[in-house]
Amino acid sequence: MMFPGAPEPFLDLSTGINPHPYPVPQLPAEVFARLPGSTALTELAAAAATEYGAPSPAHVACAPGTQILLPLVAGLVRPAGAAVLSPTYAEHARAAQLAGHDVTEASDLAALASADLAVVTNPNNPDGRLFDRDALLALAAHIGRRGGLLVVDETFADPAPFLGLAGNLARGNIVVLRSFGKFFGLAGIRLGFALAEPRLTRRIAAMLGPWAVSGPALAIGLAALSDVAWIERARRDLAAASERLATMLRDVGLELVGGTALFQLAQTPDAMALFRHLGRAGILTRAFPDHSTWLRFGLPAHEQDWQRLQSALAAFQGRG
Repeated sequence: MMFPGAPEPFLDLSTGINPHPYPVPQLPAEVFARLPGSTALTELAAAAATEYGAPSPAHVACAPGTQILLPLVAGLVRPAGAAVLSPTYAEHARAAQLAGHDVTEASDLAALASADLAVVTNPNNPDGRLFDRDALLALAAHIGRRGGLLVVDETFADPAPFLGLAGNLARGNIVVLRSFGKFFGLAGIRLGFALAEPRLTRRIAAMLGPWAVSGPALAIGLAALSDVAWIERARRDLAAASERLATMLRDVGLELVGGTALFQLAQTPDAMALFRHLGRAGILTRAFPDHSTWLRFGLPAHEQDWQRLQSALAAFQGRG
């Protein structure tokens, strides 16, 4: 255990998951007892297409989480050169390597132009960088002339629907990844989507095989993606909570270098000391070995959690 003796329960702010999950509906027993049918899968794909802006359900491949999609999508193009806009989620590079690609990391979109497989996370994790739609489409067009594929990971885009690239799938060489668990706060459901031209979603579905998504995940996903009122309220609540977190971090002298509605990224020379201080107080944050001055904070769920974080930050600020 990293922080023995820390007060429990731990306050886990190390993930960018909505701390107020979608209320899971009561499910009939047969959802658990039977293999999921094709109708439920089609209904979920239709709900995802509507929410994410894809042209049709045929443009959606449903999967048991985006994690399993990463190497499958990377395998849609022949093994060659992949470039991942970094720093970002490390699994993108690992998945491309599993698919046989030689992987390089790029610091800007221009450096992706020579790749056969280009991967961009928008908004980016962990720094929250946003990438212009026209710039992404220009990149897709450029690499598409030689058969390249652009993968856009929109895991954190739900609170900002204007970012979505799903309306541009007709270009044929774009795959958009959407995660269900982050925004809806139900990471344990293991549900995600690949949005692409039907010829690509059919290939992805074939690689996943039958019954890839469980019956409970299909039912819960359909209910949540169809609940427009909850989605709109969650977007407002997350924006307010993220701003509250940003203000709290600034007030104790931390420099904010990025973030989204689901997390804030702070920078300080004392990042590792602060990480350990918070850990000893029973508060988990996300440190970055390759960026030792960064610390990422997720959103507290309840008022007592906010107060606990504020007290621990104030104690660190007043040390010495």
